[in-house]
Amino acid sequence: FCGRAEMQWKYFWGDSVHLHGKEGLAIHLISLRDILEYMQIAIIQTEAADFFGDTNRPNKQFFQMIEDFRETLEVLPLSPSDTVEAHRICVCVRKRPLNHKEVSKKEIDVVTIPGNGRLLVHEPKQKVDLTKYLDNQVFHFDYSFDESSTNDLVYRFTAKPLVQTIFDGGMATCFAYGQTGSGKTHTMGGDFSGKSQNSAKGIYALAAQDVFTLLKQRRYSSQDLCPYVTFFEIYNGKVFDLLNKKAKLRVLEDEKQQVQVVGLQEMYVSCAEDVIKMIEMGSACRTSGQTSANANSSRSHAILQVILRRRNQLHGKFSLVDLAGNERGTDVSSNDRQTLVETAEINRSLLALKECIRSLGMDSHHIPFRMSKLTQVLRDSFIGENSRTCMIAMVSPGMASCDYTLNTLRYADRYTQTHEWIVSILLLIFSGKCFLCISILVIDGVLLILGPDWEVGCHFRCIPFSCLSQKM
Repeated sequence: FCGRAEMQWKYFWGDSVHLHGKEGLAIHLISLRDILEYMQIAIIQTEAADFFGDTNRPNKQFFQMIEDFRETLEVLPLSPSDTVEAHRICVCVRKRPLNHKEVSKKEIDVVTIPGNGRLLVHEPKQKVDLTKYLDNQVFHFDYSFDESSTNDLVYRFTAKPLVQTIFDGGMATCFAYGQTGSGKTHTMGGDFSGKSQNSAKGIYALAAQDVFTLLKQRRYSSQDLCPYVTFFEIYNGKVFDLLNKKAKLRVLEDEKQQVQVVGLQEMYVSCAEDVIKMIEMGSACRTSGQTSANANSSRSHAILQVILRRRNQLHGKFSLVDLAGNERGTDVSSNDRQTLVETAEINRSLLALKECIRSLGMDSHHIPFRMSKLTQVLRDSFIGENSRTCMIAMVSPGMASCDYTLNTLRYADRYTQTHEWIVSILLLIFSGKCFLCISILVIDGVLLILGPDWEVGCHFRCIPFSCLSQKM
């Protein structure tokens, strides 16, 4: 006991005194109850010291500020009994728990999920006078999942509502997007136990199980629907078949301007177990590499497609996409040319995907799917009235990943901001101040709103002019 908390010695021993003419120590007479109480206090203090580290730890103040802020929040976590709403475009966010590496470094959790689709990022900042403060940024999504959410719960609100779409003759797409190491492959492919992955617990397998459950129903069993599976990856702008020894494929358009992946094998499946075997076989061939955030990072976009055909004609298609982790080139631990090229190509394809999703959210007549191979092979998922899309933004909670987390959230929130910009412009125009304080310019199809005498609450806005004309 004394070795664990030497600070408590003062409770037992006094100063050096003379006893019967001899120098010694004065012993305080205390009861056994007091001793046990002091031992309990010492153990609590020792455990607290183990968690917080030394008293000079720079992040301890931020940790306390975040905890104090969380105590003021009303937390309403998502539960399986909540109603699943229908969306043409559904954007969700999932927070993973701190991993072992972050816990060993005593990382601070800077992400809070209060519920009702909200997410807060407590960004630590410091003023010029070295005063520390938190910039609590709030993001709103259709659904938000905290670190205790299981893959089954995430699937119920994200990909499960899309399964019915392909039976109705439509196209469905589900993306997992986020920083490398944020849990995308865990969500889409299944739970990890060490380096082994349980493919039966991922969104891939859960969607396949629901497809075969619906196929057995009477109203669909009589429609002669045949299920097929394809599994391929896009690496450095090139397409490879993961179910055919990574054979290189070509992406071309036919005479009907339909995008075709030439040589891609469609494997007939008769049960969900067949799909799980193909997921395991394809995942073992997927391109991966080491990054600063993840020792086994996925460096390619993996696309699993569940296809329904009726008399050899396409009836519906469900594309489940595990995107490669986004990463800034300056933060890549390895400076070799291959890694930098990989990072540039990943970011370029993610930018193209963002533009397509923004166009979908704005009901635009033009969707720029030719900007990358990723959006090109998913063209039929973006075009058509009977198409539905779901994006799951994955975020890391650690303080060291705060910048990446904010970039991911802004990426996922981009298409909703477009609607906000249009509303703000219309409010300014119809408020009667249009001719008093602002000027409207159209330069290269971009609407600019400028003003020399801005009032409090006015902001600079810039949106494509075509978006405004469509909404008006």
